[in-house]
Amino acid sequence: MNPVKVGVIGAGYWGPNLIRNFVEIPQAELQVVAELREDRREHIQSRYPQLRTVSDFNELLHADIEAVAIATSASSHYPLAKACLEAGKHVLIEKPMAQSCDQARELLELGRKLNKVVMVGHTFLYNPAVRALREIIHSGEIGEVYYVNTTRVNLGLYQSDVDVVWDLAPHDISILLYLLDLMPTSVSARGGMFAKAGKHDVAYITLYFPNGVMSDSRVSWLDPCKIRQVTIVGSKKMIVYDDIEPVEKIKIYDKGVEVQPYSDTFEEFHLAYRYGEAVSYPIEWAEPLRIECTSFLEAIQNGAPIPTDAAEGLKVTQVLEAAHFSLLNGHYQEIIP
Repeated sequence: MNPVKVGVIGAGYWGPNLIRNFVEIPQAELQVVAELREDRREHIQSRYPQLRTVSDFNELLHADIEAVAIATSASSHYPLAKACLEAGKHVLIEKPMAQSCDQARELLELGRKLNKVVMVGHTFLYNPAVRALREIIHSGEIGEVYYVNTTRVNLGLYQSDVDVVWDLAPHDISILLYLLDLMPTSVSARGGMFAKAGKHDVAYITLYFPNGVMSDSRVSWLDPCKIRQVTIVGSKKMIVYDDIEPVEKIKIYDKGVEVQPYSDTFEEFHLAYRYGEAVSYPIEWAEPLRIECTSFLEAIQNGAPIPTDAAEGLKVTQVLEAAHFSLLNGHYQEIIP
């Protein structure tokens, strides 16, 4: 099967990672990169002399390529993706897919109408550790899931066109929907604007799922430590996934609470808590972005299903939009499919 001819829009923070992967993957033939900044174009040209770099993305629309990966500011995702689809290109859009449900739904419907792949870059769903989490949960090993806690904080990077919810929360929301196979019914969010007026840089998001599961997510651009952690509490066992941990990313804790009808002594009360061993879960590691890019190409070549298609991107956008409204209005917000 012939390689897919690809173009990339954006060579700033994330774009170079996409460029590297599409250069190295045999199923791809990366031909052109569009980037506004001259210094970034020169940098890419120096690393990959075989590529053509341009300042105007419109040149990609008329180029002899089949697919475009978009790694630009969030506010430009929708107009760029729409233009690429209308030009007959398959698109891979970095998160967030769009800045409203209406925009995301339009891209979904346009992709279906034109028979083009629309994929969203929720990279963590291609992470072997996150896929392992899903396997553990669905195996029943930890029992019934009670609640999930996620933390995604660091110092920076401030985005110019979105707040911390639209920037960092797409990762955790996509992970939660993937692990639980459910859409939440409502959301409650609170946060603060500290370093820059008018833009939330810290937020706490609570999601309520129809099966009684609750999740709490903390996202922040104002934290001294970089933390990427997911804790899943089940009726039998508990899991901690630490993405910063280089080797033992997943640990399963044989801990829990066994409710007793009553206890007459402190010792009996203490025995109601189970303190078992912590076991590291083995993972065969591969670069998530490499898996994501390969999945995009395979979807184009042979129609292979992808976990982060436009339909899933719309679901994440629906939760983000509801969380955004709750953050601004200070009350619970229903999530309407």
